[in-house]
Amino acid sequence: MSTIKVAVAGAAGRMGKEVVKLVLEDPDLELVAAVGRSGEGTDAGTLAGLPECGVKLTSDLEMALVEGRPDVLVDFTTPQFAYPNTTLAVAHGVRPVIGTTGFTPEQIEELDKQCKEKGIGGLIAPNFSIGAILMMKFAAQAAKYFPHLEIMEFHGDQKLDAPSGTAIKTAEMIAQNRQEIRQGNPNEEETIEGSRGGYYNGFRIHSVRLPGVFAQQEVLFGGFGQTLKIRHDSYERAGYMPGVKMAVEKVMTYEGMVYGFDHFIE
Repeated sequence: MSTIKVAVAGAAGRMGKEVVKLVLEDPDLELVAAVGRSGEGTDAGTLAGLPECGVKLTSDLEMALVEGRPDVLVDFTTPQFAYPNTTLAVAHGVRPVIGTTGFTPEQIEELDKQCKEKGIGGLIAPNFSIGAILMMKFAAQAAKYFPHLEIMEFHGDQKLDAPSGTAIKTAEMIAQNRQEIRQGNPNEEETIEGSRGGYYNGFRIHSVRLPGVFAQQEVLFGGFGQTLKIRHDSYERAGYMPGVKMAVEKVMTYEGMVYGFDHFIE
């Protein structure tokens, strides 16, 4: 396989810097553009804690796509920018790998159509951690036998969305293997609003936001005389990079927009 040319959107952010570092240190990848809303003109290598690489940070994504001519755009921005960034990439024939949550089903369907029209692949993934994907798959399998469950997810206090994209994707996968069952006492009453968590398909999702927490998720199953816990803990952003590398390679091999990194893990 020839070297894959990569552009990174959100390159000045914490995840973006890790992606820049991944691309610069991997001989199979080539950094051709780095896009960010702050630090324009800064060398992307220096920003990632590496020697200068000659790629300067720019705030103009379209110019970066035209001049850099990347094969893939890796986007770790925010829901506000991710959708327009993705549509712009597809319009230029660049395969999007999106690590930002907040896409609606209608947007994903439209992006799938656009990718197929261009003959390119794309990926929207709430989580790139291979361990987290396995957790989600195991939870979906367990739900066939333990239909009573709750999801607890833990993130830092600056996370913008709740529940997390990983929790939502886990819930969607579980719902495919489980009939909707409204759990708990039918006469229960919340004396403090929201104390039972968010309602999804009969079960609850709880979001914890605290300083000092990075990213964890646990799915707790209850049955007669037993419980089952399936948990994944992330400790640093570098743990997501093997999945990002796999995604960059995979989108070169198919057409259409895929939602969920789990499609790449058998």
